[in-house]
Amino acid sequence: MTHTRHVSIRAVLLAAVGTAVFSMAAQAQVVSRESDIVGLRLGQRIQVDDGSCPTGQIKEVTGTTLTPDGVARTSKCVPRVVRK
Repeated sequence: MTHTRHVSIRAVLLAAVGTAVFSMAAQAQVVSRESDIVGLRLGQRIQVDDGSCPTGQIKEVTGTTLTPDGVARTSKCVPRVVRK
């Protein structure tokens, strides 16, 4: 096996692992009530399917800033993405 082919196989395997990790991280967690969210981290986004947003949208809660009381939250309605 040549050095070039060995490097190519390694690059393909590394890309496959990276893609799998990225796709798992990209899947948003969905809960039915905002009170079900515990331990929200900075930058973390959790979708809340509580019916408070218009049809075709879902509430997204994001950990935005660190305060003395913990992580501050913001929420907004975002388009609902249907996963197949």
